[in-house]
Amino acid sequence: MLCRMVTVLLTSANPRNARRYVEVLELLGVEVRLSLPTDAGSRPAEVLPAEVLMEGVGGLLLPGGPDVDPLLYGSSPDPTAGLEICRPLDDLDLRLLGYALERDMPVLAICRGMQVLNVAFGGRLIQDLPNHRVEQRDGRWVSQRHQIFLSPGAKAAAIIGTAGFFRVNSRHHQGLREAQKSPRLMATAYDVEDGLVEGLESPEHSWVIGLQCHPERQDEVPRLFANLFKAFGERAEDHAASRGA
Repeated sequence: MLCRMVTVLLTSANPRNARRYVEVLELLGVEVRLSLPTDAGSRPAEVLPAEVLMEGVGGLLLPGGPDVDPLLYGSSPDPTAGLEICRPLDDLDLRLLGYALERDMPVLAICRGMQVLNVAFGGRLIQDLPNHRVEQRDGRWVSQRHQIFLSPGAKAAAIIGTAGFFRVNSRHHQGLREAQKSPRLMATAYDVEDGLVEGLESPEHSWVIGLQCHPERQDEVPRLFANLFKAFGERAEDHAASRGA
């Protein structure tokens, strides 16, 4: 539990997608402000400024969700990729992420969020990947599982408490390898089988961490991954205190 209540902003396409993240953070004493694309206005004249949406916020969490629009990284959508795009959410995420980065606010970017992070820094994405998305078994959707290697020099490794090999979940069909990674970002984790980037961090900022897996699904990742949310809440609390939020 944090020493005092701190607020973080969580973007999402809909409240259902945000549920697990909200539950994990609220158990740590973190207040979550949910921002949906419709909250920011549907027409340009109605778009609320980022400073209004982020008022009193100490950190930004970009979660999993729909696919990132390929037009944002200079590619045409692949008609065979089965893309599910929510461009208003893309625009909201990029606007709020830009605001957070300018102020060196702590950012935790998960799955789609990590992909948005890469695009925001000038990187690109692979539009469709085999063997990484959820699959249906016995009438329910189940995560894929695979092994990653987390670098000893990563902030995420220091937060988790160890580096090395971890078995984690996989619920995506877009992603990136070194060829698509922004040169401004540091790759901190890789899929040991196919070389996909599984972790990103920004050397230009104090606490900007991206992970391709879903640590909010706590029964599908090592227990130590829960430390990421605790550390995110603590950094958000520090940032809010330093700005008098």
